[in-house]
Amino acid sequence: MTGSGDGNGAVSRGTENRARLRPDDRDALRAELRSVSTELEFPVAFGGEVADGGVRLTECFGALTQRLHNLEVREGKGLGGQALAFGKPIGVADYSAARHITHDYDGPVKAERLSAVLAVPVRVRGKCRAVLYGAIRQRVGVGDRARDSLVLAGRRLAAELAVRDEVDRRLSMAETIAATSRPEVPDVAKLEELRSVHSELCAIAGTVEDSALRGRMYEVAQRLADLRSGETEPPPEFRLSRREIDVLAQVALGCTNAEVAERLSLSPETVKAYLRTAMRRLGAHTRHEAVVRARSAWLLP
Repeated sequence: MTGSGDGNGAVSRGTENRARLRPDDRDALRAELRSVSTELEFPVAFGGEVADGGVRLTECFGALTQRLHNLEVREGKGLGGQALAFGKPIGVADYSAARHITHDYDGPVKAERLSAVLAVPVRVRGKCRAVLYGAIRQRVGVGDRARDSLVLAGRRLAAELAVRDEVDRRLSMAETIAATSRPEVPDVAKLEELRSVHSELCAIAGTVEDSALRGRMYEVAQRLADLRSGETEPPPEFRLSRREIDVLAQVALGCTNAEVAERLSLSPETVKAYLRTAMRRLGAHTRHEAVVRARSAWLLP
């Protein structure tokens, strides 16, 4: 019972750490809306995240009042609600005269004197995660340039959220494995999956800008590398840099130098330099021997 409790506690703490270290998604949303408003295509830009069947408008640029702030837009209601419901951009040239939308939010819209409005859903793996709005106070059609600007912002935000989701998924998988005390690895397939998770985690960590989250990911990756089935002998002591281990982790999966470079966002020459240094420190003469020695030293799973 005690061991089970400890494991659950470790997983719970891992979940809490991920929630604390993941950057606030509203920061990314805010940055995209700011870029749209500064390009002057839309004098007013606002939006929010999707939750509980609607959108809460938390970010706004160019507003005259506070009427839009924290406004709850329900699915199917108004312009943004339709964009959420149908999963595609919805726009009007004259909001007050538009007949194909409900007018549940006329008060805030009229207070801002908005006329032309475009709402763009931000979809990640088929699910709407946020809605971005661009608005103009004149009765003019939204031009292609303005529309493209807002749609592109939505795509950038979707890509950023997808990366963050993948980081969370990999951390969750890795922490679940690492929370198990000395697990048995009954077959090659499971061992290779463990190595694949470790390698992917290292590759993603190398592209994460947030230092706290990056450090947490490397910590979990090291816990994965430390897992052994019944081994009690202390490993040989080798010292490799974080990047040298990252490169070896990709090599261990059979990646070529070019593939390693692409996965770690490095140049092929830089990959070669890291690999040469790692081989020298490990006393290895080939890539394969370097991987074997790194595994013996518990630097790789």
